[in-house]
Amino acid sequence: MYAVVGLFEFESSSSGISYVYDILGRSPPLSRFSPHFHPPPYSLHMKFTAILLLSTAYVVATPLKREGPTDIQILQYALTLEHLENSFYYGALDKFDEDTFTKAGLPAWARGRFQQIADHEATHVSALTSAIGAGATAPCNYSFPYTDPMSFAALSSVLEGVGVSAYLGAAQFISNKAYLTSRHQAWVASAIDKTQPWSLAFDTPLGLSQVYSLAASFITGCPKTNPSLPVKAFPQLTSAPPGVVPGKRITYAWPNPSANTTYYAVYYSGLTIKTVQLSPDYSATLPDGLIGTFYTIVTTAGDGNVTDANTVAGPEITVINFGSNAT
Repeated sequence: MYAVVGLFEFESSSSGISYVYDILGRSPPLSRFSPHFHPPPYSLHMKFTAILLLSTAYVVATPLKREGPTDIQILQYALTLEHLENSFYYGALDKFDEDTFTKAGLPAWARGRFQQIADHEATHVSALTSAIGAGATAPCNYSFPYTDPMSFAALSSVLEGVGVSAYLGAAQFISNKAYLTSRHQAWVASAIDKTQPWSLAFDTPLGLSQVYSLAASFITGCPKTNPSLPVKAFPQLTSAPPGVVPGKRITYAWPNPSANTTYYAVYYSGLTIKTVQLSPDYSATLPDGLIGTFYTIVTTAGDGNVTDANTVAGPEITVINFGSNAT
């Protein structure tokens, strides 16, 4: 299941050079770039842990709003993402021992912290599975591109960051929004990747299908008995050139654009949404004010009101790292 791959871009704090890769750490098949994945020690900070990091009691006691997906669908969606993270962490920890971590240049205590995160994910899987009961979605088969502890840590940052956005996007369907965990994301970003642990005052919420489009690229197959989810996967969005900053032109590409359609790039940064009409060559000037992690969707909606129905491609993930003085 490779058709949908979200791109991410990161800038090395040490070299000032920006890189663009798909979310799997590969140059995407539709991309005009061909970099190889060599994550620097200063990587992007993102989160892809549970949307609903809930105890069984919390799940049972908290009703969902009537609009949108049902409570069981949301829990199945959360469990789908938790299975992915659970497999990601335990797979890497089974492959790399503490000596391998330290030889890769990571602190001696790094593997122990990742073990704690893995145990958290296992607890999340257990809680959600118990809450759902019979018919709980089973783990899928996954493919993760890390080759060593450093690339594993970099990919952990990607997964952890998207999960924050996943929770925020799903929170609209939950009556009690008191429980939000982003501690994994902040720790990986600051202690391991040595980058900023946040982008803005508020994180960026993503819709269910937007998150699923990013997650789907890791999934190679699922049991046929797994329940269907209320989501769809959008086509891949790529951009060029790499390293573009606000005020510069950027050109987007996606499968099968129509010359007779007007397209818009919508940028999500924190709680801010910026919309720019694309030129006939599908380019735009990157708006001012984008910093840290932001997401780009191409849509036919000129008012920035993006829905699954008017989404053309994306999201693309971009990270522009900044220093401690926020510049």
